[in-house]
Amino acid sequence: MELQQLDNIKSENRIIEWLGPFSWAGYENQNNLDKIPDIEGIYLWTFKYKDGYLVYCAGITKSTRKRFRQHTLEYKSGNYTVFNVNDAEQGRRTEIWHGWSYARTHREEFAERKEEILNAVEVQLTSFRVFVAQMPDKRERARFEAAIMNNIYSSTEHWAELADRGMALSKRRKDELPIVVENISNVKFYGLPKTLEI
Repeated sequence: MELQQLDNIKSENRIIEWLGPFSWAGYENQNNLDKIPDIEGIYLWTFKYKDGYLVYCAGITKSTRKRFRQHTLEYKSGNYTVFNVNDAEQGRRTEIWHGWSYARTHREEFAERKEEILNAVEVQLTSFRVFVAQMPDKRERARFEAAIMNNIYSSTEHWAELADRGMALSKRRKDELPIVVENISNVKFYGLPKTLEI
């Protein structure tokens, strides 16, 4: 494990290799993409954007396949936010349905609009491009997820408004050594820098 001096503070280095794009689990026939490998690590939900991929959300898991089954159920229950995909692929946030606390208090509206919303869910899940990276350490996964999302939240780019909000994030504590992550990928990401301190 290599250590380096950064502003008189020791930090560790990690090289993270992102694999993908993969299909949302169960949508491989619709978009002709490969299945997500079942890994322990971190994943990105992205939309196609310009010459690359726009990060909408980062997540962590012990099993990507199990976690994506849970996410699919949440989408189809109306608990997650659903977008106009054409606008999302331009970096614009146009909601068809707002999930989370709104969804919990507007179940009648969801029931009335269910067909429309579920059709939009199908379009969104088909359009997602998923990337994954192995990261076996649970605490490092949580820190990495927080760093990715907080980096997007602090961005002044117009597309940053698209990012998932209200996530429970667990950034680095003061007693933890900084880790500098170098992100390796064969694609261009908007919202994920080449290096990121977690």
